[in-house]
Amino acid sequence: MAETTFTFDPEGSAASARGFAAIGVHAGFRPDPERLDMALVVADEPCAAAATFTTNVFCAAPVRVSREHLDEGAPGQPAYGCARAVVVNSGIANAATGERGLDAARETCELVGEAVGCPADEVLVASTGVIGQHLRLEPFAAGVPAALAALAAPDAPDARAEQGLTAARAIMTTDTRPKYGAVTFAGDAIGYPGATFTVGGMAKGAGMIMPNMATMIAVLTTDAPVAAPDLSRALTAAVNRSFNKVTVDSDTSTNDTCFLLASGAAAPDGPAFEPGTPAFAAFQEALNQLTCALAREMAADGEGATRLITVTVRGAATADDADAAARTVANSPLVKTAVYGHDANWGRVAAALGRSGARFNQEDVDIDILGLAVCRAGLVVDFDEEEALRRFEEPEVAIEVDLHAGDASATMWTCDFSHEYVTINGDYRS
Repeated sequence: MAETTFTFDPEGSAASARGFAAIGVHAGFRPDPERLDMALVVADEPCAAAATFTTNVFCAAPVRVSREHLDEGAPGQPAYGCARAVVVNSGIANAATGERGLDAARETCELVGEAVGCPADEVLVASTGVIGQHLRLEPFAAGVPAALAALAAPDAPDARAEQGLTAARAIMTTDTRPKYGAVTFAGDAIGYPGATFTVGGMAKGAGMIMPNMATMIAVLTTDAPVAAPDLSRALTAAVNRSFNKVTVDSDTSTNDTCFLLASGAAAPDGPAFEPGTPAFAAFQEALNQLTCALAREMAADGEGATRLITVTVRGAATADDADAAARTVANSPLVKTAVYGHDANWGRVAAALGRSGARFNQEDVDIDILGLAVCRAGLVVDFDEEEALRRFEEPEVAIEVDLHAGDASATMWTCDFSHEYVTINGDYRS
């Protein structure tokens, strides 16, 4: 059987999969009329849906309402069901807003459901922005009909693709650029001859980022036929190796949300992808590729960032040890500021490893920075400082560690800390 080939489309979006439309508009959550601030993703028909949410106890009203709509038994448990639409506003997080905030989130779902033509519990909602401010419904009342009218307008060449990109722009807060993409794969090698499947989506996040499922929101869509429980399984697996491996500042947001909807429109007469089959494995790989690409984009666009940092830990005793070691290095302010200063200061990496809780012997540890050996067997290795400075000009800085304690490994994505990070967060509400 031929091998399945995956193609990444950097211009893909939540509108790339068949059976979905997406658009961003200025609804009025933000004062600047030129800034898009509401995104709407609509399925042609009610479809399978799954989600992962923040584990922050101080979670926002839209998180609680979407959990209800997807029948999540308890925070952190599988959340899946049926959905027709997703609406996301930026500018106001609707977090720490009490019963009034819950009412606003539920009324938003009712408003969108009435406009789209579905029950309110088939609408999923997410918000991002400032915590503690109440969400007004008037922008939804104006923005939702405007968004649907634009989607219903006569199609121009590439209109749907451009609308999908406006949705990605509408969910941005301190992001400097939208984050979107799509992965396609053919069905010929997996029992669906002639079919082409797509997984597309968008994400936002630049600060308050260390998801546990930051301020991170993602909406993903696929035209593959996947039942809701299996969609949840695939999403959890993808999130654990992508969005849960990103950190900008070690802060987990109140609003973290990742939705995945499946229309099945690419194989309307075919059976659903089932776990354990080549078709499901191909879908999982496409989903993994997309979420990892979006996760890297979030890390690279961290507030004030000048460099993407990839931390890879190998040779750990267990997967938990590998994750703890990589996460501690990625979260270290001293490591992040050293990268900003173009300083191959491996001692900061070693110190972070030592406090991570991972089990290893310091006499066994090897560390490379930007492909240069800087530590071997726990001891300094002479390296060319001028060559290190030259390599720091690259947009991505690789920090690689081998603990020589086992076979487990983990990769985390983060960014450096610059003066601009303090400026952005010091001025966030002003």
